[in-house]
Amino acid sequence: MDENKKDDMVEETADRTEESVETQEDVMDAEYEQVAEDGCEQEMAQEQPETGEEAEESKLKGFFGKKKKDKKDQQIEELTDRVQRQMAEFDNFRKRSEKEKAAMYEVGAKSVIEKILPTIDNFERGFAALTEEQKADPFADGMDKVYRQMMTTLESIGVKPIEAVGKEFDPNFHNAVMHVEDEEAGENIIVEEFQKGYLYRDSVVRHSMVKVAN
Repeated sequence: MDENKKDDMVEETADRTEESVETQEDVMDAEYEQVAEDGCEQEMAQEQPETGEEAEESKLKGFFGKKKKDKKDQQIEELTDRVQRQMAEFDNFRKRSEKEKAAMYEVGAKSVIEKILPTIDNFERGFAALTEEQKADPFADGMDKVYRQMMTTLESIGVKPIEAVGKEFDPNFHNAVMHVEDEEAGENIIVEEFQKGYLYRDSVVRHSMVKVAN
């Protein structure tokens, strides 16, 4: 091969190499421009205001993605809740204790009154057995004043006798120990009282023992 052909082949190879390099540079430039355009479009999309659905998604992401509460805040909330629960329990305990105390007072008062009633009964039986002359005696008059004072004291604390004679029989207040047919009396009417009954603040201490007609 002569020198001229060698030179021609070298020049041809150099030209092809140069063309290949230029082509590769053009491709790289085009890819770079495309990447730059894509980046600009993404930035513009991020700058655009969110639609309703997108805003809702952002809120949800913010809700579920927010950080946990601080330990101190969490401890404060737990202690506050515990104190509120204890205060509620104490208030319930206080109310329950007051009701129990009131109930115990009622039971105790009724028990004392029930023990006093036989003394009242004896006073009334004694006065019923006295004649008019005996009632005028100073001693009988003194006993009557003592009796009236006792009844006034009982009345002041809420004790009062149950009405019986002439009233309709009521099993809540009366205890029927006898039954009689009486045309002059109405049906189920009390005609006689054997033992007086008493109430304490609308609660029965002792039922009246009565005779009921018809």
